[in-house]
Order: sequence, then structure tokens, then C-alpha cells
Amino acid sequence: MKVVEVKAQIEAGLPGSRVEVRSEDEVHFEAVVIATQFAGRRPLQRHQQVYATLGSAVGREIHALSIEAHTPEEWAASGGA
Repeated sequence: MKVVEVKAQIEAGLPGSRVEVRSEDEVHFEAVVIATQFAGRRPLQRHQQVYATLGSAVGREIHALSIEAHTPEEWAASGGA
């Protein structure tokens, strides 16, 4: 799966989110996701929301996915741009 496809699926599943995805081999991915939908959610719940946007690709085309999930306020407070 290509980086642009992973990014597009996450953005489609979390409308209004800001997503950055990286991969060196197109099977192991790192994603930074900033979304208002994460407000009031624990880290595990946030990760589950991201995994849900990718459906059955996780475990198939996506062998590993590292996720950083933040609300826009958390991202701004951490110095994110």
C-alpha cells in the first residue's frame, strides 16, 4: 500500500484531520494524526479510530503501523506546526 493511499484513507475516515504518513518499504508505516475527533479519548481509543479507517488493510497490506494521535490543541501545545 502506498503512503498516499494510507493518508487518504485516514483523512476520509476522520474528516478534517491533518495526517502525515511515512514509510520506507510501503508495509511498515508511521502516522501522525491530528484530529478533533480525539478529544476526550484515551490513547488506545484514538489508535482504534485510526485502525478503523484502514479496515482490513491492517494486517495485510499494512504489516505495522506506528501512530501518534493528537487533538489540534495538544499538537499546538507540544510545539507542532
